[in-house]
Amino acid sequence: MKKYLAIGGLVLVTVIWGGGFVASDIALESLRPFQVMAIRFLLASVLMGGMSVRELRGITWQEIRAGMLMGTALFVGFGFQIVGLQYTTPSKNAFLTALNVVMVPFIAWIFLRKRVGIKSMAGAVMAIVGVGLLSLEKDLTLGTGDALTLVCAAGFAFQIFFTGEFVKKYRAAILNFIQMLTAVVLSFISLFLFREIQFEVTTKGWLSVLYLGIVSTTICYLLQTACQRYVDETKAAIILSMESVFGTLFSILILHENVTMRMTAGCILILAAVIVSNLADTASAVQKN
Repeated sequence: MKKYLAIGGLVLVTVIWGGGFVASDIALESLRPFQVMAIRFLLASVLMGGMSVRELRGITWQEIRAGMLMGTALFVGFGFQIVGLQYTTPSKNAFLTALNVVMVPFIAWIFLRKRVGIKSMAGAVMAIVGVGLLSLEKDLTLGTGDALTLVCAAGFAFQIFFTGEFVKKYRAAILNFIQMLTAVVLSFISLFLFREIQFEVTTKGWLSVLYLGIVSTTICYLLQTACQRYVDETKAAIILSMESVFGTLFSILILHENVTMRMTAGCILILAAVIVSNLADTASAVQKN
């Protein structure tokens, strides 16, 4: 039962993150990339710090190191994603970010020699093809923004991998706080390095970044960390790839993007990938019983 609740929680995360693509696009109208990141991670750090204040007394170096690894990967993911978004389309940005679905099992194999099941790999491939149908243009070209987003995908892949490993060993509240604190420190350093220290934010910009900081970051990463106790990193990555489906849906509803048959086919294929990957778990459980 806990496993299925965890899967539902991860799906909810993808719905919220899907709205994050639209919020980021709106925020970038009046904010620079690292300004968005500094504000969202500062909000998340304050909120998560308040939630975990009692547990900080018994914090260990192992928890700090684990949280810093997660936070560095998170910063790389979001940093290259939002900078890449300035040089490529939101649809390509979403597709290339979703490549972390394929990267996660290979990271697990390289570092842990963890065997990846055929159905899980099939689900990962289906998810990537689905996001490709959903997002890529016919020419399949990779520009500067696309190359930056590939680095972003690697960052998110490592964040999912680290989360899956560390949440089984250390306290989730501490991990999340250190993760966000690391990300906000790196964001502020980048803010000064790239001279993005002058803020001229519109009301829409503030509302967007508040959504990103409170809902899309604080709530989502608390939920993701809790849910990954019961769902392995490969299947979690496949489920989280549904972010692109909801991102497209919100873009249609809010930004009035055109719907095509290819978009519809991509959504269906990604949903099928989630089902296939989780049927693999169900089949294994039946065989064990």
